[in-house]
Formats: sequence, structure tokens, C-alpha cells
Amino acid sequence: MNTRFHFLNKTTLSDRTRLKEFLKKMTKTEGRLIASVDFIFCSDEYLLSINQTFLKHDDYTDIITFNLTPKGESSITSEIYISTERVKENAKLYSPSYKRELHRVIFHGVLHLCGYKDKNPAQQTIMRKKEEEYLNLYFKI
Repeated sequence: MNTRFHFLNKTTLSDRTRLKEFLKKMTKTEGRLIASVDFIFCSDEYLLSINQTFLKHDDYTDIITFNLTPKGESSITSEIYISTERVKENAKLYSPSYKRELHRVIFHGVLHLCGYKDKNPAQQTIMRKKEEEYLNLYFKI
């Protein structure tokens, strides 16, 4: 799995090598192969523009995951856009720390690539459970 991190703002992400290895194990555990995933860390306005242009949604979000896998390919290629401003706001409301919330969002995007959805309450419950499972493994809680 080729994982790259791109920063369009002043975001920092520590221990990237460990995170890349964890994501590789995570996808393997979920029975998926990811050829390439690019994480793009950006502002609310940047992600809003993507949301409006590509998804026709006019609201802020913390993450948008694009599965760019060519037809007929089994290994996933993706771009995952994350608004660090939204993550900071959500961390104040829902999470014990910005670092944990940022990793929750990263894992959320990868879980989407592994086939998990969150469109209805039942799917959201499963997604949250998986996020917590991987957060606890990553942070050894």
C-alpha cells in the first residue's frame, strides 16, 4: 500500500511511518488491498469547494473519500480529503483530543474504502464501532 500525506495548510502529523504501517495492517484485516491512498489535509473552504463541485453538497464536512480505482482493478486507489479545521471543531465537541479525532477521521476514510458505509443509523453504528476498535488498537487504550 502506497500511502502519501499532502498538507495544503499548516497541519502536522507525527509518526507517519507508524501510521502507514497501521493502515496497511488495518486494510489487510478488513480483507482489502489498497494500491495507493493520498491523504490531502486542507481547510474548510477547500473541502467545501470539492463538496460543491463533485458531490453537489453545500455544507462543510470533515472528510471526503474518493475511490479512484480503475474499472476491473481489485486493488483500491483513492484520494481522501480532510478538513483539519472541521476536525479541530469536532474534537472540541466529541473527542478527548485533536490527535485522536484526526486519526478517527483518517480511519473513517479507510473504512469507507474497505466497504463500510454510514448513510443510515445502523451503518453509522457499525462505522463508529470500527473506528473505536482501530483507535484503541492504534493508541493502545
